[in-house]
Amino acid sequence: MSDLPARVAIKEEGPREGFQIEKGAIPTAEKVRLVDALSDTGLDYIQVTSFVHPGKVPGVADAEAVVAGITPRAGVRYAGLWLNQQGLSRAIATGRLYLEGKLTLYASDAFLKRNQNRTREQQLAAQPQLLRMYQSHGIPVKTGFITAAFGCNFEGDVDPQRVVELVAEMREIARCAGEDLSLIGLGDTMAWANPERIRRVVGMVREANPDVELSLHLHDTRGLGLANAYAGLQMGVAHFDAAVAGLGGCPFAAHVGAAGNICTEDFVLMCEEMGIATGVDLERLAECARLAEAIVGHPLPGKVKTGGALGVLRRKLLPA
Repeated sequence: MSDLPARVAIKEEGPREGFQIEKGAIPTAEKVRLVDALSDTGLDYIQVTSFVHPGKVPGVADAEAVVAGITPRAGVRYAGLWLNQQGLSRAIATGRLYLEGKLTLYASDAFLKRNQNRTREQQLAAQPQLLRMYQSHGIPVKTGFITAAFGCNFEGDVDPQRVVELVAEMREIARCAGEDLSLIGLGDTMAWANPERIRRVVGMVREANPDVELSLHLHDTRGLGLANAYAGLQMGVAHFDAAVAGLGGCPFAAHVGAAGNICTEDFVLMCEEMGIATGVDLERLAECARLAEAIVGHPLPGKVKTGGALGVLRRKLLPA
């Protein structure tokens, strides 16, 4: 049964998701240029960089410089990604970012080891510590995230019940600290999801947690990104991560051809053609996608930047 949302909220992650995996160095000024262009599209959340170890992810070694260089627009939240307390400290020190507390657990122990060099027990133990740090800085903690919620290149399929259990663990950690998570993100980090698996996992997590909203972080490595997003929309999911032009990919996922999140402009087109509001100017966003492609210097997978928005064609077809 379809329960399409009237409107979706999009977290734009292209500047972070994309530049972390490019083989060649991207000038800081070009990263800033893309963020500033995205700021004029109607997107109200842009993840601009990662505060991770520059030796492991050289593409974000200039994180502080990128944040310092952007020209903030009213109504736009500029965010960063961090995986531990050191990264959070760096993000706080910029003094320019929207900060939201997030707890993260992994459905794959093998991927956790590759991505953070931690065991399951160490990751669990780190969450209360991180939560206390959020609280000491007055940062609200309303979000939880399950990485590799649908499958893993190193462990295979993930049992949906495992995801449900992890969400319960995460919510209990928050409750013990006096917090209440209101948004749970499910990450298809290595693109193992399909529409039916999306429906099953979302359905089981929602059944166990009817009081929270869900978000989806979908990678398009195997070409099912938009199909999975559509399945999420049919389940009433109204929060999605996306990357302009389809930028990016996870540097620790061991993909032969890594692909980033679902393409923002392609997702916006699909939503608006279905009558789902996004608040995004699709034509300006397509211009940003073309800019992103020029910055990285190679083709990117987004389709709308080449094929165009249907609204443009409709206006051309109107009688003079």
